[in-house]
Amino acid sequence: MEQKINATGKRPPYGIIAILMIGAFITFLNNTLLNIALPSIMKDMEVEPSTVQWLATGFMLVNGILIPATAFLIQKYSVRRLFLAAMLLFTAGTVLAGTAEIFPVLLGGRMLQASGSAIMMPLLMNVMLVSFPVEKRGAAMGVFGLILMFAPAIGPTLSGWIIEHYDWRMLFHFITPIAIVVLLIGFFRLKDKKEKLAMRLDLFSLLLSSIGFGGILYGFSSAGDKGWDSPYVYGSIAIGVISLVIFIIKQSRQERPMLNFKVYRYPMFALSSAIAMVVNMALFSGMILLPIYVQTLRGISPMDAGLLLLPGAIIMAIMSPITGRLFDKFGGRILAMTGLTITVVTTYAFSKLTLDTTYTHLIILYSVRMLGMSMVMMPVSTNGLNQLPARYYPHGTAMNNTLNQVAGAIGTALLVTVMSTRTTTHGEELAAEALQKATSGQPTAAAMAEMKAQIGMQAMLEGINDAFLVATFIAGVALILSFFIKRATPSPDPEGAPQTNEPKATTKLAEN
Repeated sequence: MEQKINATGKRPPYGIIAILMIGAFITFLNNTLLNIALPSIMKDMEVEPSTVQWLATGFMLVNGILIPATAFLIQKYSVRRLFLAAMLLFTAGTVLAGTAEIFPVLLGGRMLQASGSAIMMPLLMNVMLVSFPVEKRGAAMGVFGLILMFAPAIGPTLSGWIIEHYDWRMLFHFITPIAIVVLLIGFFRLKDKKEKLAMRLDLFSLLLSSIGFGGILYGFSSAGDKGWDSPYVYGSIAIGVISLVIFIIKQSRQERPMLNFKVYRYPMFALSSAIAMVVNMALFSGMILLPIYVQTLRGISPMDAGLLLLPGAIIMAIMSPITGRLFDKFGGRILAMTGLTITVVTTYAFSKLTLDTTYTHLIILYSVRMLGMSMVMMPVSTNGLNQLPARYYPHGTAMNNTLNQVAGAIGTALLVTVMSTRTTTHGEELAAEALQKATSGQPTAAAMAEMKAQIGMQAMLEGINDAFLVATFIAGVALILSFFIKRATPSPDPEGAPQTNEPKATTKLAEN
């Protein structure tokens, strides 16, 4: 049966979208699956924290490098070819990582996984955009948001359970058969017709893009470990910024750019992109700081730490389709303002943590925060993309996903650096206070050790609270920006009919 995909018309290809969503779910799930397993991997492979963190940073780095090229890939190749390539890369990386005996092989497998994931996200979003008319797009993107946010959210819970019962390699082994099944379903069920386009990839632009986004990501990702004064950090960021400026200038002068920066001529897209970046920076405060607090300071097990995040994930799963329908009815402004107000209030509440904060309080606070987040991400992004002409969808989705990766890296580096520096400062202040109070006699070695441990824990707690406070201000910036959101409708294409190498508003897909 043949079904026509366009932004105005026929019945969407639900079977094809379902296949893409299943593939996207397992690739997105993989983003956070290793977070709780990192201590086990450190012990098993005898590597330092600064080394093992590259399993997360490297994944983000590959995504940041490859996503800009997806605008070209979506225009050049069919959905079938891109989906199969993405799943093949992801499956190969999963098998390699699951059988790795040394860390470089594990890291290589992880980066192969990332290369598949980088293709999958923009591909699915582009298919969703051209498959549904504007008035129904919110509900459709709400379901997409469920996949995008729910999969990474349940990762820590699932990972915690597996780590407590099995070896960390099981994290890869249980995904492998699922990935193979999805790959086979896609091979037999996905059939789409696409005109052959005479397009060539500008390799110099790809190199500039890779150095630009990769350099910025590497620099900010290394800052938490090496410090902001390291030449590796500021050197990488400087090289990345210079390369990115040259890349943007080159793209603006090309008739058929690899990544079209003209999308920022549309004010609602530019605004939504800015809000999404700021929200992503704030989002990482909960994802990075809360696990450190519950496991390092409170001694909560990996399983219970994962379970703490589960109710928030369930709320996001329930709210995502509901939020999509509310977006269709009321637009993005009310949802974004409401969601960001909740996010600001709950993030501020996290800046008041103590060593006695109850587990129940943490669950409720995190769940309410996720409720706020669920009302922001997809409505804001969809509203911005709605203003673009159809031929700009691949460029808009690639731009959003790339900048979200960069914002996530910047947010992580900033908040980890704030936590580390403030922990050191608070430690020195608390030690000085303790020495002033210790006026009666010479304390025993045991008493000194206990006092040092207590000061260390209290200093880290204050450092985490300070980082959450910074995240509160970041979320506040997004809240202010949300006041300027207006309901967007598709703009006319200023260049008229698409060129032969630009994506058309209609692409024919068929299912067996």
